[in-house]
Amino acid sequence: MDVQARAFNVAYNGISPVLTSEVHITSPFEPSNPPKEADLKKYLAIWDTGATNSVITQKVVEECSLNPISIVKVHTAGGETLSNVYLVSIRLPNKVIIPQIRVTEGTIGGDAEVLIGMDIINRGDFAVTNKDGKTNFSFRIPSVECIDFVKQQSTVVQSSNQPHQQVGRNDPCPCGSGKKYKKCHGQ
Repeated sequence: MDVQARAFNVAYNGISPVLTSEVHITSPFEPSNPPKEADLKKYLAIWDTGATNSVITQKVVEECSLNPISIVKVHTAGGETLSNVYLVSIRLPNKVIIPQIRVTEGTIGGDAEVLIGMDIINRGDFAVTNKDGKTNFSFRIPSVECIDFVKQQSTVVQSSNQPHQQVGRNDPCPCGSGKKYKKCHGQ
């Protein structure tokens, strides 16, 4: 069964040093029995590729009436600490729900109450661009392609006489696969 990829995008005016989005948190549930909209609590989340796992604050624990399932040693820039671990469900801005994911309780800077780590980021396609002085952050799940800027760069044919020629959709793909560009890197 093919699963339809779902995406969201956050655009910032100017270069953003932090990537954020809204997320919704609730107690864990079985995918066959999703929560009611009223059970989902909205929070600001920071997306952090430097974090191995996702984190929630004590405020989220209290507002969602969560009970710890274990304790784990956490390594941060400030040293090692013991933190409670919770099982939660997280709904991303594209309405995709991660139904049962372990999160650690911790402190998060700024206004954010949730930190989305690589345990969620690596389930999909994650991209950040800074074109014309504006940051654009996109995420889709599940992953549908390998984003490879080196291969994408090869789709622009360069010659000493012509600065940049775009490859046509029906032209052979410049990667050398023998396929038409539209059936290879042009998808």
